[in-house]
Amino acid sequence: MAAPRQLPRFWEWGKNIVCVGRNYADHVKEMKSTVLTEPVIFLKPSSAYAPEGTPILIPSYSRNVHHELELAVVMGKPTCAVSELEAMDFVAGYALCLDMTARDVQDDCKKKGLPWTLAKSFTSSCPVSKFVPKEKIPDPHKLKIWLKVNGQLRQEGETSNMIFSIPYIISYVSKIIALEEGDIILTGTPKGVGPVHENDEIQAAIDGIVSMSFKVPVDTDIYSQLGPLGLACFSEDSTEIDAIMRVVL
Repeated sequence: MAAPRQLPRFWEWGKNIVCVGRNYADHVKEMKSTVLTEPVIFLKPSSAYAPEGTPILIPSYSRNVHHELELAVVMGKPTCAVSELEAMDFVAGYALCLDMTARDVQDDCKKKGLPWTLAKSFTSSCPVSKFVPKEKIPDPHKLKIWLKVNGQLRQEGETSNMIFSIPYIISYVSKIIALEEGDIILTGTPKGVGPVHENDEIQAAIDGIVSMSFKVPVDTDIYSQLGPLGLACFSEDSTEIDAIMRVVL
């Protein structure tokens, strides 16, 4: 008989990692983007999880991987088409996450009108902290989050500065994706995103609540077997691969 699932270890069995982009105005500005009237939504696979104590792997097809610090909402029960008023009743707790992003790949995907999957969904692209029960955070819109790389402060933000509130995001997502217990929603990143390199150490925290630390080791190339398809999004000489991508998409 299978052992019962434990919500504090949601990363071991949770199915959906739903991410929200452009949810802090200062980050929108630094990316030279525009604030939209609805959230930008994308997904990561569950294989993107990297719990504390595991390394952050840099994919060989990128030369510019960035950190993006985010508060994550952990769902406590099935959530489908809920209203903003009832949305928080479905929340079990929170976690701190990183939305690791292959920025060079993302930029080229944007130019070519392709999905962001290669840029956002690689193995270990969602480092995650320990689970924080809902009771320990009475108001998730009154938190300070920060991130340091090798001791240097890179990101610092207040969740009160979110463009779309957490209840709104949950309601919006639940009308598109039927969420399940253990699923998480990343709620966007404040300004200060930047590159990480081999041998870097990343420290991050929800101030006074939870902290986490990750290392980016050397020689973590598990992507060399991807072949040319892994380069399709950003290769300047990818005419044939682009044709394949058009068929797939």
